[in-house]
Amino acid sequence: MRILIAEDDARLLKSLVHIFELNHYMVDGVGNGTDAYDFAVTGEYDGLVLDVMMPGMDGVAVLTRLRQKGITTPALFLTARTETYQRVEGLDAGADDYLPKPFSTPELLARVRAMLRRKDHFTPDLLTYGGLQLNRSTYELSCGDRSQPLSGREFQVMEMLMQKPGMIVTTEQLLTHIWGWDANVDTSVVWVHISNIRKKLEAIGAPVRIRFVRKAGYVLEEGV
Repeated sequence: MRILIAEDDARLLKSLVHIFELNHYMVDGVGNGTDAYDFAVTGEYDGLVLDVMMPGMDGVAVLTRLRQKGITTPALFLTARTETYQRVEGLDAGADDYLPKPFSTPELLARVRAMLRRKDHFTPDLLTYGGLQLNRSTYELSCGDRSQPLSGREFQVMEMLMQKPGMIVTTEQLLTHIWGWDANVDTSVVWVHISNIRKKLEAIGAPVRIRFVRKAGYVLEEGV
């Protein structure tokens, strides 16, 4: 699926593009409302993530013009504006959802998935690899008839690894995706969550392991 992100904070825009690409979206990023309109009016996107306060044209004006042109692409507003009347203004312009800043990466991704599902683009509830299943609805790992619940952070780590089996996921990628692009979190917290997940994989007899690659990151692979 292809997403357009419009955000005038260059650092946040770069982070958002990175996060969505890690989650297998094709992404275009722009830094002002004029470019956002020019890109979105093509109708080539499955979803729009628009900052409200942007130079050139604000997000509400962008979406209002798109709807007037008959562009029905689902849209999510990101904004620091939290007054009720401002949220109503955005929704009345044709937005599908509204997420105030600051926000967490998991909530943003969940809201985008929900927005796209409403347009008949479905994300599977289950991720599977090597006989292991991760249930996105219940946050459970299962293998055969055994299962283990995961905490929210453990789920996010495991989801990321299962989306890229056999590939190195760096500690930096995990921190950015789960704790946020500007979080002040020590890298040891990733090791703690990986350690907990390994114990749960062992408890359910899963024929997969999380291998640490020195100076690189972590790999989910078959074999124990």
